[in-house]
Amino acid sequence: MSTSVRLYSVIAIGLLASPALYAADAAKSSFEWDLRVRHESVDDAGFARNAEATTARLRAGLRLAPAPGWTVLLEGEGVAGAGNYNSGANGKTQYPVVMDPTGAELNQAWVGWKNAQGGITVGRQRIALDNQRWVGNVGWRQNEQTFDAIGAQWKPVAGLTLNYFWLDKVHRAAGGNALNTLARARDLDTHLLNLAFKRGNQQWVGYGYLHEDKDVASASTATWGLRWTGALDKSGQGFGWAAELARQTDYAQNPAHFSHNYWLLEPSWTQGKTTLRAGWEHLGGDGVTALQTPLATLHAFNGWDDQFGVTPVKGLEDRYLSAGGKFGRGKYDSKLAWAVAWHDYRSDMGSVRYGREWNASLGFPLPGGLNGLVKLADYRANAFSRDNTKLWLQVEWRGTRALAQ
Repeated sequence: MSTSVRLYSVIAIGLLASPALYAADAAKSSFEWDLRVRHESVDDAGFARNAEATTARLRAGLRLAPAPGWTVLLEGEGVAGAGNYNSGANGKTQYPVVMDPTGAELNQAWVGWKNAQGGITVGRQRIALDNQRWVGNVGWRQNEQTFDAIGAQWKPVAGLTLNYFWLDKVHRAAGGNALNTLARARDLDTHLLNLAFKRGNQQWVGYGYLHEDKDVASASTATWGLRWTGALDKSGQGFGWAAELARQTDYAQNPAHFSHNYWLLEPSWTQGKTTLRAGWEHLGGDGVTALQTPLATLHAFNGWDDQFGVTPVKGLEDRYLSAGGKFGRGKYDSKLAWAVAWHDYRSDMGSVRYGREWNASLGFPLPGGLNGLVKLADYRANAFSRDNTKLWLQVEWRGTRALAQ
Protein backbone atom coordinates (compact mmCIF):
# COMPACT_ATOMS: atom_id res chain seq x y z
CA MET A 1 0.00 0.00 0.00
CA SER A 2 1.46 3.37 -1.01
CA THR A 3 2.04 6.13 1.53
CA SER A 4 -0.61 8.26 -0.23
CA VAL A 5 -3.21 5.51 0.17
CA ARG A 6 -2.26 5.02 3.82
CA LEU A 7 -2.47 8.74 4.51
CA TYR A 8 -5.87 9.10 2.87
CA SER A 9 -7.12 6.07 4.78
CA VAL A 10 -6.21 7.88 7.99
CA ILE A 11 -7.93 11.04 6.75
CA ALA A 12 -11.08 9.17 5.73
CA ILE A 13 -11.29 7.31 9.04
CA GLY A 14 -10.74 10.56 10.91
CA LEU A 15 -13.44 12.37 8.97
CA LEU A 16 -15.96 9.54 9.28
CA ALA A 17 -15.26 8.99 12.96
CA SER A 18 -15.22 12.67 13.84
CA PRO A 19 -18.34 13.81 15.65
CA ALA A 20 -17.90 17.08 13.73
CA LEU A 21 -19.71 15.56 10.74
CA TYR A 22 -22.71 14.66 12.82
CA ALA A 23 -22.86 16.92 15.84
CA ALA A 24 -20.67 19.93 15.15
CA ASP A 25 -21.46 22.94 17.30
CA ALA A 26 -22.97 25.30 14.70
CA ALA A 27 -22.17 28.31 16.83
CA LYS A 28 -18.47 27.46 16.65
CA SER A 29 -18.51 26.27 13.03
CA SER A 30 -18.25 28.54 10.01
CA PHE A 31 -18.47 28.91 6.27
CA GLU A 32 -15.37 30.60 4.78
CA TRP A 33 -14.82 32.09 1.36
CA ASP A 34 -12.23 33.94 -0.69
CA LEU A 35 -13.28 35.30 -4.09
CA ARG A 36 -10.54 36.94 -6.15
CA VAL A 37 -10.85 38.42 -9.65
CA ARG A 38 -7.67 39.51 -11.40
CA HIS A 39 -6.46 40.77 -14.75
CA GLU A 40 -2.80 40.11 -15.55
CA SER A 41 -1.02 41.61 -18.54
CA VAL A 42 2.43 40.37 -19.60
CA ASP A 43 4.71 42.07 -22.14
CA ASP A 44 7.58 39.63 -22.75
CA ALA A 45 10.23 40.61 -25.31
CA GLY A 46 10.49 36.97 -26.37
CA PHE A 47 6.93 36.88 -27.73
CA ALA A 48 5.29 38.75 -30.59
CA ARG A 49 2.03 38.96 -28.61
CA ASN A 50 1.27 40.07 -25.07
CA ALA A 51 -0.59 37.84 -22.65
CA GLU A 52 -3.91 39.12 -21.33
CA ALA A 53 -5.51 36.94 -18.66
CA THR A 54 -8.69 37.61 -16.71
CA THR A 55 -9.21 34.99 -14.03
CA ALA A 56 -11.59 34.46 -11.13
CA ARG A 57 -10.87 32.19 -8.18
CA LEU A 58 -13.40 31.06 -5.60
CA ARG A 59 -12.15 29.19 -2.56
CA ALA A 60 -14.86 28.08 -0.13
CA GLY A 61 -14.98 25.73 2.81
CA LEU A 62 -16.63 24.54 5.97
CA ARG A 63 -14.71 24.73 9.25
CA LEU A 64 -16.48 22.44 11.71
CA ALA A 65 -15.83 22.67 15.45
CA PRO A 66 -17.06 19.72 17.52
CA ALA A 67 -15.71 19.08 21.03
CA PRO A 68 -13.13 21.49 22.49
CA GLY A 69 -9.86 21.40 20.59
CA TRP A 70 -11.15 19.54 17.52
CA THR A 71 -11.44 21.07 14.04
CA VAL A 72 -12.35 19.63 10.63
CA LEU A 73 -11.79 21.71 7.49
CA LEU A 74 -13.20 20.82 4.06
CA GLU A 75 -12.34 23.34 1.35
CA GLY A 76 -12.72 23.41 -2.42
CA GLU A 77 -11.22 25.73 -5.00
CA GLY A 78 -12.23 26.62 -8.55
CA VAL A 79 -10.61 28.88 -11.15
CA ALA A 80 -12.25 30.27 -14.30
CA GLY A 81 -10.37 32.25 -16.94
CA ALA A 82 -10.65 34.15 -20.21
CA GLY A 83 -8.16 35.77 -22.56
CA ASN A 84 -5.04 34.89 -24.54
CA TYR A 85 -2.32 33.50 -22.29
CA ASN A 86 -0.36 30.32 -21.68
CA SER A 87 -1.71 28.85 -18.44
CA GLY A 88 0.54 25.81 -18.61
CA ALA A 89 -2.56 23.73 -19.26
CA ASN A 90 -4.28 25.29 -22.31
CA GLY A 91 -1.55 24.78 -24.93
CA LYS A 92 -1.39 28.47 -25.95
CA THR A 93 2.40 28.50 -26.10
CA GLN A 94 2.44 31.45 -28.54
CA TYR A 95 1.69 33.68 -25.54
CA PRO A 96 3.66 34.44 -22.35
CA VAL A 97 2.90 32.36 -19.26
CA VAL A 98 0.27 33.37 -16.72
CA MET A 99 0.21 30.35 -14.46
CA ASP A 100 -3.46 30.46 -13.45
CA PRO A 101 -5.05 27.44 -15.18
CA THR A 102 -8.78 26.83 -15.04
CA GLY A 103 -10.14 23.90 -13.08
CA ALA A 104 -11.57 22.77 -9.74
CA GLU A 105 -10.06 20.69 -6.98
CA LEU A 106 -10.14 19.78 -3.32
CA ASN A 107 -7.85 22.36 -1.75
CA GLN A 108 -7.83 21.32 1.90
CA ALA A 109 -9.28 18.40 3.85
CA TRP A 110 -7.89 17.85 7.31
CA VAL A 111 -8.69 16.87 10.88
CA GLY A 112 -6.91 18.65 13.71
CA TRP A 113 -6.71 18.75 17.47
CA LYS A 114 -4.93 21.31 19.64
CA ASN A 115 -4.67 22.73 23.13
CA ALA A 116 -2.43 25.32 24.80
CA GLN A 117 0.61 23.02 24.63
CA GLY A 118 0.35 22.00 20.97
CA GLY A 119 -1.61 19.90 18.54
CA ILE A 120 -1.67 17.67 15.47
CA THR A 121 -3.17 18.02 11.97
CA VAL A 122 -3.67 15.21 9.45
CA GLY A 123 -4.70 15.64 5.84
CA ARG A 124 -4.37 18.00 2.89
CA GLN A 125 -3.38 21.33 4.37
CA ARG A 126 -1.81 24.74 3.92
CA ILE A 127 1.72 25.03 5.35
CA ALA A 128 3.58 28.33 5.62
CA LEU A 129 6.75 28.40 7.70
CA ASP A 130 8.37 31.68 8.81
CA ASN A 131 8.63 34.07 5.83
CA GLN A 132 7.86 31.17 3.41
CA ARG A 133 11.34 31.24 1.89
CA TRP A 134 11.57 27.46 2.14
CA VAL A 135 7.99 26.24 2.58
CA GLY A 136 4.82 28.15 1.68
CA ASN A 137 1.42 28.07 0.00
CA VAL A 138 2.20 30.22 -3.10
CA GLY A 139 -0.72 32.45 -2.16
CA TRP A 140 -0.23 34.90 -5.03
CA ARG A 141 -1.32 32.43 -7.69
CA GLN A 142 -5.01 31.68 -8.06
CA ASN A 143 -4.45 27.96 -7.44
CA GLU A 144 -2.92 27.48 -4.00
CA GLN A 145 -0.11 25.04 -3.17
CA THR A 146 -1.13 22.56 -0.48
CA PHE A 147 0.35 19.41 1.04
CA ASP A 148 -0.84 15.95 2.01
CA ALA A 149 0.85 15.90 5.37
CA ILE A 150 0.89 15.15 9.07
CA GLY A 151 1.83 18.14 11.20
CA ALA A 152 2.53 18.41 14.92
CA GLN A 153 3.22 21.39 17.16
CA TRP A 154 4.58 21.45 20.71
CA LYS A 155 4.92 24.44 23.03
CA PRO A 156 6.79 23.15 26.10
CA VAL A 157 7.41 26.58 27.63
CA ALA A 158 6.37 30.16 26.92
CA GLY A 159 8.01 31.53 23.77
CA LEU A 160 9.28 28.17 22.49
CA THR A 161 7.50 26.35 19.63
CA LEU A 162 8.54 23.15 17.88
CA ASN A 163 6.88 22.36 14.54
CA TYR A 164 7.25 19.06 12.70
CA PHE A 165 5.70 18.07 9.38
CA TRP A 166 5.91 14.92 7.33
CA LEU A 167 4.99 15.63 3.70
CA ASP A 168 3.60 12.81 1.58
CA LYS A 169 2.65 14.89 -1.47
CA VAL A 170 2.71 18.47 -2.74
CA HIS A 171 -0.13 19.75 -4.93
CA ARG A 172 1.54 22.50 -6.90
CA ALA A 173 0.20 25.88 -7.99
CA ALA A 174 0.30 24.85 -11.67
CA GLY A 175 -2.83 22.78 -11.01
CA GLY A 176 -3.93 19.25 -11.76
CA ASN A 177 -4.43 19.94 -15.48
CA ALA A 178 -0.90 21.14 -16.24
CA LEU A 179 0.48 19.64 -19.46
CA ASN A 180 3.74 18.92 -17.66
CA THR A 181 2.73 16.14 -15.28
CA LEU A 182 5.62 16.95 -12.93
CA ALA A 183 4.18 20.44 -12.50
CA ARG A 184 0.89 19.05 -11.17
CA ALA A 185 2.00 17.26 -8.00
CA ARG A 186 5.00 15.41 -6.60
CA ASP A 187 5.22 12.37 -4.34
CA LEU A 188 7.44 13.17 -1.38
CA ASP A 189 8.98 11.72 1.74
CA THR A 190 9.93 15.03 3.33
CA HIS A 191 10.56 15.89 6.99
CA LEU A 192 10.38 19.50 8.20
CA LEU A 193 11.73 20.52 11.61
CA ASN A 194 11.28 24.12 12.76
CA LEU A 195 12.15 25.31 16.27
CA ALA A 196 11.27 28.93 17.13
CA PHE A 197 12.08 30.88 20.27
CA LYS A 198 10.57 34.31 20.81
CA ARG A 199 11.53 36.71 23.55
CA GLY A 200 10.45 40.32 23.64
CA ASN A 201 10.69 41.73 20.14
CA GLN A 202 13.24 39.21 18.86
CA GLN A 203 12.86 35.71 17.43
CA TRP A 204 15.35 32.95 16.66
CA VAL A 205 14.40 30.04 14.40
CA GLY A 206 16.45 26.95 13.76
CA TYR A 207 15.35 24.56 11.03
CA GLY A 208 16.17 21.35 9.22
CA TYR A 209 14.30 20.52 6.01
CA LEU A 210 14.99 17.01 4.69
CA HIS A 211 13.26 17.06 1.33
CA GLU A 212 13.00 13.86 -0.71
CA ASP A 213 11.27 14.18 -4.08
CA LYS A 214 10.32 10.68 -5.23
CA ASP A 215 9.44 11.84 -8.75
CA VAL A 216 12.55 13.95 -9.42
CA ALA A 217 15.52 12.61 -7.47
CA SER A 218 17.72 15.57 -8.44
CA ALA A 219 15.36 17.86 -6.48
CA SER A 220 16.04 16.10 -3.16
CA THR A 221 17.97 18.29 -0.72
CA ALA A 222 18.80 18.68 2.97
CA THR A 223 18.77 22.26 4.27
CA TRP A 224 19.84 23.36 7.75
CA GLY A 225 19.69 26.96 8.87
CA LEU A 226 19.16 29.68 11.45
CA ARG A 227 17.03 32.84 11.17
CA TRP A 228 17.11 35.87 13.50
CA THR A 229 14.63 38.74 13.33
CA GLY A 230 13.89 41.66 15.62
CA ALA A 231 13.82 45.36 16.35
CA LEU A 232 15.59 47.50 18.93
CA ASP A 233 12.42 49.21 20.11
CA LYS A 234 9.47 47.19 21.41
CA SER A 235 7.11 49.46 19.49
CA GLY A 236 8.69 48.35 16.21
CA GLN A 237 9.89 51.86 15.44
CA GLY A 238 13.48 52.61 14.51
CA PHE A 239 16.08 49.99 13.62
CA GLY A 240 15.13 46.40 12.83
CA TRP A 241 16.70 43.44 11.10
CA ALA A 242 16.37 40.01 9.54
CA ALA A 243 19.43 37.77 9.21
CA GLU A 244 19.56 34.18 8.02
CA LEU A 245 22.24 31.60 7.26
CA ALA A 246 21.71 28.12 5.81
CA ARG A 247 23.52 25.32 4.05
CA GLN A 248 21.98 22.98 1.49
CA THR A 249 23.38 19.61 0.39
CA ASP A 250 22.25 16.71 -1.77
CA TYR A 251 19.94 14.26 -0.02
CA ALA A 252 18.31 10.85 -0.41
CA GLN A 253 18.69 9.51 -3.98
CA ASN A 254 19.95 12.75 -5.54
CA PRO A 255 22.61 11.68 -8.09
CA ALA A 256 24.53 14.96 -7.75
CA HIS A 257 26.88 15.91 -4.94
CA PHE A 258 26.92 19.56 -3.81
CA SER A 259 26.95 21.93 -0.89
CA HIS A 260 25.58 25.46 -1.30
CA ASN A 261 25.33 28.39 1.07
CA TYR A 262 22.38 30.68 1.63
CA TRP A 263 22.40 33.95 3.49
CA LEU A 264 20.18 36.97 3.96
CA LEU A 265 21.03 40.33 5.52
CA GLU A 266 18.16 42.81 5.71
CA PRO A 267 18.47 45.87 7.98
CA SER A 268 15.40 48.09 8.17
CA TRP A 269 14.23 51.41 9.58
CA THR A 270 10.64 52.19 10.54
CA GLN A 271 9.43 55.73 11.04
CA GLY A 272 5.73 56.14 11.70
CA LYS A 273 3.86 54.08 9.12
CA THR A 274 6.78 53.73 6.67
CA THR A 275 9.51 51.08 6.62
CA LEU A 276 12.71 51.25 4.57
CA ARG A 277 14.77 48.11 3.90
CA ALA A 278 18.10 47.27 2.29
CA GLY A 279 18.71 43.61 1.53
CA TRP A 280 21.36 41.19 0.30
CA GLU A 281 20.21 37.64 -0.44
CA HIS A 282 22.65 34.98 -1.61
CA LEU A 283 21.75 31.62 -3.19
CA GLY A 284 24.91 29.70 -3.96
CA GLY A 285 25.75 27.96 -7.24
CA ASP A 286 28.79 26.15 -8.64
CA GLY A 287 28.08 26.25 -12.38
CA VAL A 288 26.53 22.77 -12.37
CA THR A 289 23.98 22.93 -9.55
CA ALA A 290 22.55 25.70 -7.38
CA LEU A 291 20.62 26.09 -4.15
CA GLN A 292 16.89 25.61 -4.79
CA THR A 293 13.69 26.27 -2.83
CA PRO A 294 11.04 24.17 -4.66
CA LEU A 295 8.43 24.29 -1.86
CA ALA A 296 8.66 28.05 -1.27
CA THR A 297 6.29 30.90 -2.01
CA LEU A 298 8.68 32.07 -4.71
CA HIS A 299 6.73 35.15 -5.85
CA ALA A 300 7.59 36.89 -2.58
CA PHE A 301 11.35 36.74 -3.29
CA ASN A 302 13.72 38.05 -5.97
CA GLY A 303 11.19 40.31 -7.61
CA TRP A 304 7.55 39.96 -8.59
CA ASP A 305 8.39 39.25 -12.24
CA ASP A 306 9.29 35.68 -11.17
CA GLN A 307 12.45 35.43 -13.26
CA PHE A 308 14.26 33.31 -10.65
CA GLY A 309 11.77 30.62 -9.66
CA VAL A 310 14.58 28.20 -10.47
CA THR A 311 17.99 29.45 -9.31
CA PRO A 312 20.50 29.62 -12.21
CA VAL A 313 23.36 27.12 -11.90
CA LYS A 314 25.81 29.98 -11.30
CA GLY A 315 23.77 31.04 -8.28
CA LEU A 316 22.03 34.32 -7.50
CA GLU A 317 22.93 37.51 -5.66
CA ASP A 318 19.94 39.78 -5.09
CA ARG A 319 20.75 43.21 -3.70
CA TYR A 320 17.66 45.32 -3.15
CA LEU A 321 16.15 48.44 -1.66
CA SER A 322 12.50 48.70 -0.70
CA ALA A 323 10.06 51.04 0.97
CA GLY A 324 6.48 50.52 2.01
CA GLY A 325 3.81 51.35 4.50
CA LYS A 326 0.27 52.57 5.05
CA PHE A 327 -1.45 55.91 4.74
CA GLY A 328 -4.88 57.50 4.49
CA ARG A 329 -7.14 59.92 6.31
CA GLY A 330 -10.50 59.73 8.05
CA LYS A 331 -12.24 56.41 7.52
CA TYR A 332 -9.34 55.36 5.27
CA ASP A 333 -6.71 55.94 7.95
CA SER A 334 -3.96 53.30 7.52
CA LYS A 335 -6.12 51.40 5.02
CA LEU A 336 -4.08 52.33 1.92
CA ALA A 337 -0.96 50.18 1.55
CA TRP A 338 1.94 50.94 -0.78
CA ALA A 339 5.28 49.34 -1.66
CA VAL A 340 8.19 50.12 -3.99
CA ALA A 341 11.31 47.97 -4.51
CA TRP A 342 14.41 47.90 -6.70
CA HIS A 343 16.51 44.76 -7.32
CA ASP A 344 19.97 44.24 -8.81
CA TYR A 345 20.58 40.61 -9.81
CA ARG A 346 24.01 39.07 -10.28
CA SER A 347 25.48 35.57 -10.34
CA ASP A 348 27.31 33.97 -7.42
CA MET A 349 30.04 32.75 -9.80
CA GLY A 350 31.83 35.45 -11.80
CA SER A 351 29.54 38.30 -10.73
CA VAL A 352 27.69 38.28 -14.05
CA ARG A 353 24.98 40.92 -14.03
CA TYR A 354 21.70 39.15 -14.77
CA GLY A 355 19.46 42.20 -14.78
CA ARG A 356 17.53 44.67 -12.64
CA GLU A 357 13.90 45.10 -11.67
CA TRP A 358 11.40 47.63 -10.33
CA ASN A 359 8.31 46.63 -8.34
CA ALA A 360 5.44 48.82 -7.12
CA SER A 361 2.00 48.20 -5.64
CA LEU A 362 -0.97 50.00 -4.12
CA GLY A 363 -3.67 48.28 -2.09
CA PHE A 364 -6.93 50.02 -1.18
CA PRO A 365 -10.36 49.23 0.30
CA LEU A 366 -13.51 49.23 -1.82
CA PRO A 367 -17.18 49.38 -0.82
CA GLY A 368 -18.88 46.22 0.38
CA GLY A 369 -15.83 44.81 2.14
CA LEU A 370 -13.84 44.41 -1.07
CA ASN A 371 -10.12 45.08 -1.40
CA GLY A 372 -8.41 46.37 -4.54
CA LEU A 373 -4.81 46.06 -5.70
CA VAL A 374 -2.73 47.55 -8.52
CA LYS A 375 0.70 45.96 -8.93
CA LEU A 376 3.59 46.33 -11.39
CA ALA A 377 6.82 44.45 -12.10
CA ASP A 378 9.36 45.60 -14.68
CA TYR A 379 12.45 43.45 -15.38
CA ARG A 380 15.29 44.69 -17.60
CA ALA A 381 17.65 41.92 -18.72
CA ASN A 382 21.42 42.06 -19.07
CA ALA A 383 22.75 38.50 -19.24
CA PHE A 384 19.71 36.50 -18.10
CA SER A 385 16.33 35.99 -19.77
CA ARG A 386 14.55 38.89 -21.56
CA ASP A 387 12.94 42.23 -20.81
CA ASN A 388 9.55 41.67 -19.23
CA THR A 389 6.76 43.81 -17.76
CA LYS A 390 3.73 42.61 -15.79
CA LEU A 391 0.70 44.57 -14.62
CA TRP A 392 -2.01 43.27 -12.27
CA LEU A 393 -5.43 44.70 -11.43
CA GLN A 394 -7.20 42.79 -8.69
CA VAL A 395 -10.32 42.80 -6.51
CA GLU A 396 -10.77 40.39 -3.61
CA TRP A 397 -13.59 39.56 -1.22
CA ARG A 398 -13.03 37.22 1.68
CA GLY A 399 -14.97 36.47 4.81
CA THR A 400 -16.25 34.07 7.43
CA ARG A 401 -19.78 33.50 8.62
CA ALA A 402 -20.84 31.38 11.59
CA LEU A 403 -23.28 28.61 10.75
CA ALA A 404 -25.45 29.75 13.65
CA GLN A 405 -25.79 33.33 14.90
